[in-house]
Amino acid sequence: MESTGSQPVLSQQDAFARIRLLRSPNIGPVSYRQLLARFGSAGAALDALPDLASRGRGAYRPAHADSIEREVAALRKAGARYLFHDQPDYPALLAELDSAPPILTCRGRLDLAGEPCVALVGARNASAAAVKLARDFAGALAEAGFTVVSGLARGIDGAAHEGAFPQTIGVIASGIDIAYPPQHTALQERIAAEGLLIAEQPPGTEPRGRHFPSRNRIIAGLALGTLVVEAAPQSGSLITARLAGEAGREVMAIPGSPLDARSLGCNQLIREGAVLVQTPEEVVELLESFTGAPRSRFRVSDSVADFDYAELAKLDWGEARADLSGDIASLLTNAPIGIDELIRQSGASAAEVHMALLELELVGELVREADGCVRRAG
Repeated sequence: MESTGSQPVLSQQDAFARIRLLRSPNIGPVSYRQLLARFGSAGAALDALPDLASRGRGAYRPAHADSIEREVAALRKAGARYLFHDQPDYPALLAELDSAPPILTCRGRLDLAGEPCVALVGARNASAAAVKLARDFAGALAEAGFTVVSGLARGIDGAAHEGAFPQTIGVIASGIDIAYPPQHTALQERIAAEGLLIAEQPPGTEPRGRHFPSRNRIIAGLALGTLVVEAAPQSGSLITARLAGEAGREVMAIPGSPLDARSLGCNQLIREGAVLVQTPEEVVELLESFTGAPRSRFRVSDSVADFDYAELAKLDWGEARADLSGDIASLLTNAPIGIDELIRQSGASAAEVHMALLELELVGELVREADGCVRRAG
């Protein structure tokens, strides 16, 4: 966990506290960053968690130190390393996301994430023609200087990695030491050895359904743009495309026959504003001229107001409304709502509302959506 090279000094004690904070119950990327901003260090945040939870009307126990020691040992055994959000090697585009993972685990060449990246995703049960197309596109994009990012799934993902190898990044929904799907064990190891393998989940974590949308936001966040080759409606690839659009990145899709259900998702993306592309050269042209204002108009979100987490450090608990978490809880329903709307309706300051939401999240009464909105848990 010690820093090397150009990375900032991070003591083993502080690194350990950061891992423990993120692994504590109900702590996600947003709440983690808020806690660091409010208390200045992970150790101080851990000490404050029981009091914060009591303000949110609940009891709280942080992750046990023994479990973190076992995790660190497992990571070392896997030949992987931790990457913290404020280290220079952390991918710059990914860091722009409000929900960027505060801690990643990785194996391989981190320099690949510093190159211009393009995400290439699609159906698991892809057609033979689409698999070949994905492999050819990935090879051409890698030759043009792009790092190809995908999720190591069957079908399009696997073809993308193989076509771009070794200029490729695999992002997995499991721990860094778990190969999934099993038939891609050799491919995953090859990427870890010569490309870059990234995981957000702790070592030893088997992939679960809820992990895949989280993985998809990393795939989209690493890249200037996301290209969907073939996808059915309701496909996970469409989630990646939506997240790319919400992050202000380019969204592209290859059209297909309306007679093939595996093409309907791509055609739907194009209808909703994704850029239609038919050659790798068109992808290169779009991304080489990308200035932060995508030509695609697919699902760009503006529902959540920006907030400077440093404002939390200025919050005086003595002056803060002690009952605010209860007031905010009464405004929540199962329907997601933007935090800016809660600020307007509560009449409290942005810092007070964010702290109240954090208190509710700690006791499991709040869920944060991928687009930054919040809703009542359950």
